[in-house]
Parts: sequence; structure tokens; C-alpha cells
Amino acid sequence: MLGQRATFAPRTPLVQNAGRFPFAAQPERPAGCRPSRQEEGVIKRYSWIDAVAAATEEGQVLTPQLRQLLTAIDELLFDAWELGANIVLVWTRLGDEYRFLAVRHYAILEPFDMEPSTADVADTVAFIDGIFAGQRHVTAAEFERIRGVLGRTARVIRKVFPPSDQPGDALVTRLIARYSVSLVPRRAVVLLDAVGFSLRTPLEQVAMLNSISYSVNSAYRQLLSKDVDINFARTTTGDGFYIWNRAQTIEGNLALYKLAMLILADNAVARHKARRFPVPELRAAFHVGKHYEFYQVEGLNPTTFGYIVGQVTIDLARMVEQALPGQILLGDFEIEMAGDGDAGARPFNTLNFVERAAASLNQLRGLVVAGDEIGNIRCYLTGEAIPGGGFMVNRYDLRDKHGMAHTVYNAKINIHRRRAGPIFLGIQHRDLHPQWPSLLH
Repeated sequence: MLGQRATFAPRTPLVQNAGRFPFAAQPERPAGCRPSRQEEGVIKRYSWIDAVAAATEEGQVLTPQLRQLLTAIDELLFDAWELGANIVLVWTRLGDEYRFLAVRHYAILEPFDMEPSTADVADTVAFIDGIFAGQRHVTAAEFERIRGVLGRTARVIRKVFPPSDQPGDALVTRLIARYSVSLVPRRAVVLLDAVGFSLRTPLEQVAMLNSISYSVNSAYRQLLSKDVDINFARTTTGDGFYIWNRAQTIEGNLALYKLAMLILADNAVARHKARRFPVPELRAAFHVGKHYEFYQVEGLNPTTFGYIVGQVTIDLARMVEQALPGQILLGDFEIEMAGDGDAGARPFNTLNFVERAAASLNQLRGLVVAGDEIGNIRCYLTGEAIPGGGFMVNRYDLRDKHGMAHTVYNAKINIHRRRAGPIFLGIQHRDLHPQWPSLLH
């Protein structure tokens, strides 16, 4: 693929205008959560009824009666969950009776565990993944079908609730998510990794993670000022963060990529101005793929923050392992996703994703980075120069420690500010180490 690219001046020093708060206090529980009691002695736990209601699109007003009913359903699910021993799969409603289907987390494959052939294993995984990726609110017939397949490992929890002030289906489904596992077939995820993290002292490591966290929060605030809709989540990897957008649309992926740009820009400025504070040098990877989402247990409660694991996180980790300090890598993806307002999904890949991102970057003009407004911003994938002034887009083959191939692209982001020097993110093709992975033909 060919593209015309302008020649940029060498890197120039960044101005030192950005303030920085190294340690951000974390709330003891998520905003909007109300305390409630679980009848196990005098132990208290926290409910997330308000947070759940705010996350749904139904707009149902939480009357005192409805709040009481949702709390009762939450207590029922908590008991069925048994501190994480069970996974709540699906639910249905027959009149005033609610039915929830739960299964032991370690026994979910037990009905198929009788010397299965390879094909049987594949069918089993497909069946379970179909549940995790599907609708949690199912018809009574579908509920019984799933129950029948799971057999003796399945447990049905039944409860009749008063007919008045019935909660919407989305509210109940959101409650179930905290006690279950979800499969997301395609979602963009960013991995930020602190270079040389393990060589630092524990106190420096804490400071470095807080520095990255501040950059994330600062970038998010900037996007909000431009009405860029991003409902992001993050989880630490120990020496960095996975960050993803809860929205599963093309626009959601683009918003995440813009968030990554601003995070890296804030980090670059902070590194330039830092004298003693250990602002980490970052390497970053962006990819779209499949993953599972679940909620870990803190004390007696599942957290209200999701954790992800799956193929996309494996790919990102392998990419970052071989990324150079300061490098930005994109995975090679070709998937179908819906856009905002689209009736159906449409295909896009890494190349046209970056093209679409580049075409929408005017949206970020006027944002303030290190005390000065962005005048122009460009992003592109790098490659060798060709006669006539154009550039190729190169693909690279990374081989991980298991010999598996991961195809990647090298990305650049150039931010030009109105009254200050530019910020160059990523590594140019000509600056890549000669021994870095060879070009795929």
C-alpha cells in the first residue's frame, strides 16, 4: 500500500509546562455504590445497584420498591455465586418467578469429559463460548435447553418476587455480569508497558505506575472536553496497563486509539521535564481481538471492575515483549464491526483503521498538551521510501518464545503544537534496529 507523507524535522525539545500529580488516591468503593449487609455475622459488603442502573440504557427510575427488589435479586445471586465457586450463566422469567442457571466454575466442561475426541472438545468450547458471548436473558425454552446440555453440573435458582415495580431485563442482566464470565469476540485493547520496570526499586515502581495512571486520566479528561465518547476500563499487568473501551464499535476503537495518543504524549512531555521523579519510558501495542471478561473477588465481593484475559491479551503481551523502547506497534487484524448507527457489521482491517483514524484527527485540534494547544496531529504506519516521494507500509513478523508468529505494523504519531515544539511518538522506519524482525513479503 502506498501513501504520500511529508518530511518532518528532527525531534526538538518539549516545553516543560505540564504539571504532574504522582500519587492519585483511589476510592474505597466505586462511586454510586451503596452499602448493604450480608447476613453472615456482622460482615458488611457493598452493593452496586446505583452503578448498575446508571450503566444501562433503559433509564428506569429506581423507586424505593424497585431498589429493594434489585437488592433482593443481588442477594440471591450472591448466595448462588458462593464466593466465586459458581458462575451464573443465564436467566429467564416466568410470570413473577425468576430463574437463574448456575454451574461450578471448575465443572463447566464435565458433561463432555468422557474421553472426548478433538472434534468433541471443539464443539464443547463452541457451546460454552456461545453462552458467554450470547444474551444472558433467554427464553424459557432456551434456558431448559442449556440446562439439559449441562446436565447434573447445572443448578437452577428460583425465586418469586412481587409483580409491582419489576426491573427491566437490562438491569437484571447487568447484575448477573458481576457473577459470571463474558466473552467479547472482538474489541480493541491497548497495552502500555514501562521499560526497565523490574530494574527499579519498589518505591520507584509505585511512582511509575501512578505516573502512567495520571497520564491515562489526563488524556481521558482531554477527550471529554471534545465530546469524544469513551467509556474506558483498565487493569494493571504489574508493569503497565491494559486499557479498553467498553463500547464495541468502530467509533469506540477509534476513540481508544486517540486516548492512547494523548496518553503517550502526556508521558513524553513528563519524561522530558522530569529531573528526579521516575517517569517511565513506555512502549505500546494496539490490537483488536477476542477475550474473556470476569470480576475478581475482594473479600466477600466480586469487584465492580472487569479483568480481561484471552487471545488479544496474549497477542499484545508477545508484541510488547519485542517492541523497542518508545515504539508503538499495531497488530494485524481484519474483522467485522458495527459503527454507531449501522444496521449491520462491516469489515475493516489495520490499514483502513489507521486511515480512518488519521482522517478524524481534526477532532483533537485545540486540545492542550503541556500547556499549548494542538495545531495539527498526524498518525500513520511506517515503511520504506519508494521513488517518487511515497512510502510503503511494512509488515513485520515477530516470533515469540513458543515460535508463534505475530504480524505487526510500526506506527508513528506526530503532534504539532501552536507555540511550542512538536511531539514525535513512536520510531521511524529508518531508525529501527537492523536486527529488528525482518519484513514479511
